[in-house]
Formats: sequence, structure tokens, C-alpha cells
Amino acid sequence: MSDPALTRLGAAALADAMRAGDVSAREVVDAHLDRIATHDGVDASGDVWRALPADRLGPDDLHAFLVVTAAAARERADDVDRRRRAGEDLGPLAGVPLALKDVLTLRGVPTTCGSRMLEGWEPPYDATVTRRLHDADVIILGKTNMDEFAMGSSTENSAFGPTRNPWDLDRVPGGSSGGSAAAVAAGMAPLGIGTDTGGSIRQPAAFTGLVGAKPTYGAVSRHGLVAFASSLDQAGPFARDVTDAALLQSVLQGHDPHDATSDPTAPSDLLATLRDGVAGLRIGVVTELEDAGCEPGVRQVFLDALDLLERLGARIERVSLPHAAYGLPAYYLVAPAEASSNLARFDGVRYGNRVDAPTAETMNAATRAAGFGPEVRRRIMIGTHALSSGYVDAYYLQAARVRTLIARDYAAAFADVDVLVSPTTPTVPFRLGERTDDPLAMYRSDVATVPASLAGIPALSVPAGLAPAEDGSAPLPVGLQVMAPLREDARTYRVAFALEQALALDPDPAAHGGPRLLGGGGAR
Repeated sequence: MSDPALTRLGAAALADAMRAGDVSAREVVDAHLDRIATHDGVDASGDVWRALPADRLGPDDLHAFLVVTAAAARERADDVDRRRRAGEDLGPLAGVPLALKDVLTLRGVPTTCGSRMLEGWEPPYDATVTRRLHDADVIILGKTNMDEFAMGSSTENSAFGPTRNPWDLDRVPGGSSGGSAAAVAAGMAPLGIGTDTGGSIRQPAAFTGLVGAKPTYGAVSRHGLVAFASSLDQAGPFARDVTDAALLQSVLQGHDPHDATSDPTAPSDLLATLRDGVAGLRIGVVTELEDAGCEPGVRQVFLDALDLLERLGARIERVSLPHAAYGLPAYYLVAPAEASSNLARFDGVRYGNRVDAPTAETMNAATRAAGFGPEVRRRIMIGTHALSSGYVDAYYLQAARVRTLIARDYAAAFADVDVLVSPTTPTVPFRLGERTDDPLAMYRSDVATVPASLAGIPALSVPAGLAPAEDGSAPLPVGLQVMAPLREDARTYRVAFALEQALALDPDPAAHGGPRLLGGGGAR
């Protein structure tokens, strides 16, 4: 029987324990696999575990994973232990388990992007992110659930059923990277990988009480990341504390010749200034994002965090990004337009599943109708219209101009302050099904995160406290977003670390009235 207490430890603590010989990588992996088998709703038999069909999931099953590569994880753990015993100098995260979003390719393992279109597809190559994890001896436990093709803010758009939030099983974990966020928050893995196009790491991190970072665009390779919007997509870390997130991003970042958009400059050292504190830092509060539909509880947590940062020595200033208010409509033209182009390849001929029909045209239409869910079809249609003759100037090109203006707003603001902050999301996690029939309400979840995505700058969400839901239920996590100039990712981690140390929040949902998922015991 594995030690469930191991699932309470963060990545750095686990790595230290393994280096000291207090625990083996195999014991660490087994503890997390047991947690998945107990709480996630998987068929835990055989070498590869599969998620149960949605109609067979129990009311307490999180459904964070779509596939768990149990045998491969154990083999990699045994290899790490063998090499460590032989005296090899292994990396700082060697032997640490990780949950990988199902939009990044893992050779020979199904990569579905949460879609029936790719159901059963096994890629013949590893994504660069995956390869760098392997090279660092990080142990991938499996592929996690997500909104289909990363289009969504709740993980309810998955073709395989929604993921639940470990803090309240009736609520969403955010999206589109909700599976990875839920897995880390529930102790099924100390680390996770998500992707962020308009907030799909930061928003789930805020909803599940985690640290989640969107690196500078180009800092992490997109090779092997199934594209949604190529000029926006970035992979990044989930962790239960800032140090673990910085360690993981340090593994992921760096130039990749296989990605034409990869930044060739040397990445910033995320750990060098981590403990430097915020004394003397100029922190700008984005006025357009501070009040963007925030619930009173979320706003109060944010204001309390600002007061704390000021007591720690930071200078707090109000800053305007005049065009940030247009970020959401601009994003929902740029991203769908790129999605329309990227997803054209899934036509029943080149990629994806196929529905046979008498003609190529009817086959293509039937394949896409069967393979894509409603939200993906909606965004393809928006994007196709925005790119069509007669409308491209009025819609797509106008949105591209707004994007440029937003980037200039950020550059001007950073001439006066070192970082910018805002609430990560305007609300606490909403209930499952609450917004599925109201796409505009769902899109507004991203109002504070999309401007940084459009500008390509680094942005990180760090837990800032808890706020009551408007229905009076138990307090739920609230995130604070830290944004920095291009390639200055280290600044976001520095501010987040200072706030984290001062707040000393417990990442365990059970400590705040949530389900008892993280750590020992099987009770929920």
C-alpha cells in the first residue's frame, strides 16, 4: 500500500525527499496512481487506464484524466531510481509526477484534444514540451481532460464529459485546461501542464487555488501542440506553489528550431530573483480590469492583496490600458479566425476520423458535423465569417489593429511600473451547467486574461484568498494576476512568491470546507 501523505507534498519537496533517499520515485508514482484510481473515475486495470464513459462516472468522480499511462510511469520511475542509485546527477525535478493536457502529443498515447474528431489517434512523435519533460526525468502520469480543441472556459465542452472542481464537486474547474488543474488541486499530481490561448491556464488556476503561468509568447515551444490559435497558444505550468511552477517552467522554456515562433533569446532565470521581495517595486493596478464585472467578494480579496503588497514595500499605482476594454471582442475574432484556418485540416481526408458519404463534399460536411462539438463549430463559423471576402477588413483586420493598440498600451504602462496586476477572473468558480446555454457569459470569464494574451506578455495567476459564492456556499479560491513586460517572466514569479509567502494559504480544499481529496484517507 502506498503512502497517501506523499500526495500532499509539492514537487520540490518530493524531489528533495527522493534525492535524500527518504522515498523512491516508484513510491511517489504509486501514491499518485492510487489517488487517481480512488478519486478520478478510471478503469484502473491493465497497463493503460482509461476514463470511464461519462454516463458511468459517479457523482464524486473528478474525471481529470482521459488516459493514465500507469505501466509506463512505473517503468520510468524504476529507471530514475536505478540511475539515482548508480550515482547519476539527475535534474531538480527527476522522479516527480506530472499531468499532461491532452492537446500535447505523447508518442504512442492517444491525443484527443477532448474531441471525437481525434478519438483513438496515437501520434508518432513527442511534442517538444513532452520531450523536455522526459529529458528532465519528470514522469508523465497521463493525459488530462480539456475543452474540445482548447475552446472553452469550464472543461464542459469536452466530448468525454466535464471535469469537476476539487473545491466543490458541483462547480467547474475552469478551462480549457481544467483536467490538469483539477488533477493538481486534488493531489493526483504535484505538477501539471496546461495551454493558455486567452486564459486557459490562469483561469483554471484561479478557480482551483493553484499557481498557473502563461509564459511570454515564444518562450515555450509549440511544436507538437495541436493548434487552436497559433499566434496565441502557449504551454505553461500548474503547481500548488510558486517555486514548483518556476521549476517546471524552467524545464519547459528555451528555443526550439522546430517552432518558427520560438524565441531565440535566452530565457529569463526564474529562480534568480524569486526571493528578492517586492520592496521598491512599482505595481500598477489596471483600472479597466480591476472592476470588469467583479463579484464583491473577488474584488475585496484583490484589494486586501494590494494592501498586503503595499505593506511589504511595493508602491501601488493605478494605471490605465485604454484599449483593454476591447480585448474580449478582439480576441473572439482573432482566435476563431485562426481556429477556422487550423481546424480546416480535420476534414476526413488528411487528419481525424471520417464519416463516409457519396461525395467528397458531403463526406467532409458529415465528418466535421460528427467530429466537432457545438462550441468548436460555433467558433469555426465565427472565424470563417471574419475571414470571408467583404468582411475581413471590418472584422479580422480591425481586431488585429486593436491587438496592436493593446500591446502598445502595455508597453506604455511598463515604462512607468514594473508589473501590472488585476483579478484573474471576475467571479469564483460557477456551477456545472450554469453557463453552457449562454456563450457570452462563458466568454466573459476571460475578460481579464485575454489582453495579456493578445499582447504576448507573461502573465501568472497566484492564489490571493477565498471569497464566498454569491449563493452563500463555502468560500472558493480567488486568483490575482501578475503581468510583466515581454521576456520578464521572472518578475511575475517574484511578485507571486512574495504574496504567497505573506498569505501562507493552505492549498488543500479540505482545509477550507471542500471535499477531502488531497492527502490521506479515502473519505470525501
